[in-house]
Amino acid sequence: MDVLAGAVARKLAELWGQQVAVENCPGAGSTAAPKLVAASPADGYTLLVNTSAHAYSAAVVRNLPYDPLADFVAVAPLTSQAYVLVAAAAGGIKTLDELIARAKARPGELSFASAGLGTGTHLASASLNLEAGISTRHIPASPGDDIAATIGKTAQGATDYAMSPIAIAAPHLRAGGLVALGVSAARRSLLLADVPTIAEAGVAGFDFPIWYGLWAPAGTAPALADKIAGTVGAVLADPKVRDWLAKHGAEPMAMTRAEFARFVVEESERAARIIEGGTEHK
Repeated sequence: MDVLAGAVARKLAELWGQQVAVENCPGAGSTAAPKLVAASPADGYTLLVNTSAHAYSAAVVRNLPYDPLADFVAVAPLTSQAYVLVAAAAGGIKTLDELIARAKARPGELSFASAGLGTGTHLASASLNLEAGISTRHIPASPGDDIAATIGKTAQGATDYAMSPIAIAAPHLRAGGLVALGVSAARRSLLLADVPTIAEAGVAGFDFPIWYGLWAPAGTAPALADKIAGTVGAVLADPKVRDWLAKHGAEPMAMTRAEFARFVVEESERAARIIEGGTEHK
């Protein structure tokens, strides 16, 4: 997320003719950045770049210090890219079919890791469980761990499988600590061209990418939000930016502000259905 935010910020600075700084607020399931933006003046100077977890948290996480829908204006989508479903090599699981078969043979015994409750890595795995008809234990990131540390622990055998951003899983795939079972989007990733989609590997219709968006504090004037959205659209349309995104396995998302606002609500409702239909979040 910080790499994407930095790339967009640099291009925005060129187009706006003023500095656009990125302030990272790391941590597993961190609420620091949304809380900061929600409390900021609605003047267009403080914006939030977040993952799809921002939409999911509205339906999943209780007692947030902000309302992910009501306290923000959905400004623009940024990019979408696949997760890779990985299994700990030490566990001996080499295919999605083997993962599903073992989970059905041992209900509730296998475990999956995530970046935290309500994150995309949590919901993607929970969605897979629901669609594959399996029940496994959710092990969210330990306090102080980010997704990189969490996936590293899966590579060491702390959990059986996980959905991971491709860039984070890649070193462990090369080193042999993890095995790639499938990618979570509808199309294969250029970064893992030989890895099938999860739909191709046996869970028909599965499509759960990670996506990124831009939000402003509630109360931001529509004309100002439109102006920001227009500039972001110009950034994502730039051929050099598109080439850079492709090299990182990402695709620009093209929506109007109204379409993006509806999409965020739909994704929140999707998260609620996944949680309602499964038990992996407990």
